Amino acid sequence: MRKISVVIAAAILLSVWFLPGKANAVEETPEELTDLYARSAVLMDAESGRVLFGKEADAVRPMASTTKIMTCILALEKGNPEDSVKVSELAARQPKVNLGMRASETYRLEDLLYSLMLESHNDTAVAVAEHIGGSVEEFARMMNEKAREIGCRHTHYITPNGLDAQDEEGVHSTTAADLASVMKYCIRDSEKKEEFLKITQTQTHTFSDETGARSFTCSNHNAFLGMMDGALSGKTGFTGDAGYCYVGALRRDDRTFIVALLACGWPNNKSYKWSDTKKLMNYGLEHYHYQNVWQETELSDLPVTKGIPDGGALSGKSTVGLEIRDAPEKWNVLLSDSETVTRSVEVEEQEHAPVKKGKEAGRILYRLNGEIIGEWKIVTSHFAGLRSWKWCWKNIADRFFLQF
Repeated sequence: MRKISVVIAAAILLSVWFLPGKANAVEETPEELTDLYARSAVLMDAESGRVLFGKEADAVRPMASTTKIMTCILALEKGNPEDSVKVSELAARQPKVNLGMRASETYRLEDLLYSLMLESHNDTAVAVAEHIGGSVEEFARMMNEKAREIGCRHTHYITPNGLDAQDEEGVHSTTAADLASVMKYCIRDSEKKEEFLKITQTQTHTFSDETGARSFTCSNHNAFLGMMDGALSGKTGFTGDAGYCYVGALRRDDRTFIVALLACGWPNNKSYKWSDTKKLMNYGLEHYHYQNVWQETELSDLPVTKGIPDGGALSGKSTVGLEIRDAPEKWNVLLSDSETVTRSVEVEEQEHAPVKKGKEAGRILYRLNGEIIGEWKIVTSHFAGLRSWKWCWKNIADRFFLQF
């Protein structure tokens, strides 16, 4: 029994040791990032969506008004900036921070999006949600659908403004990794990314209700825009359950980084989020740069069984050439100085005639930390026909008659 136990233990150890993709799954926290205030934090490469650093990146937590980046991008995608938005009783009675809208007033949708993103008004969020979705509940369904569409698997929206809430499916919440992914979508992937950036980069915006009776001026509360060169966008948030939260983006040279922070202190620690954001952004700028990882690959011709011999001879070997589909001249990947991308080439041993041009015959894989980050197909470069009896007789006949 003792020997059997030792064998089982050894087998378990080996199975864990050789789990694919796990070799680099746990890394030590860099010294520069050991004293972050946030309970959850992520530094993301906005180009690839790769998490460069994570602290409890997948822990589910409330996210307060950082919710509003999703509200804004959905309104831009589903609505028209010139839409007239009528304020409901529900919207008008939302708690502070609010614009102070009154029931039955009407506003341009675009103006309300400035109110939403610059001042983080809660009444504005509900008015926008009701206009786009017909109700807060339907708009929340749209928010959750969009979250799943962009790959956020641990996010649950209940409100369009981020106020603490709970329903039968759980708490209004996300993860730092998901929140960074939503920001990536807003600034890079959405067809309305330019409009989103224009709104979130504006310092002040003045507007009136549609009657002109009341005027408002909104000022941008995203202080990070003035803290670092290249600051691109961002959204703050706070509730009693969530604490201080922030998601922001920075673009410098050819690199774009996103930082997402959840539970980054409670009163009186309002500045913690700025300290953490700058620390993470500076870490990315210092340690991550683009490197060309593309390697030229020489591919040997692939043997073809029962194929017409090369050159059209009656006998001999039959092969088909190979090429890489859509091969780039170079491929830049954002890497730290200590990271290495590995390449593997997988090719079939042979093909069976007939072989069509462009038939997939293998692939080239690029891996980082055990994970596939790039894949190119290897395909046949020309047609290889079947060496049939019919072809043989025709070939012999052609050669015979050429002699006369």
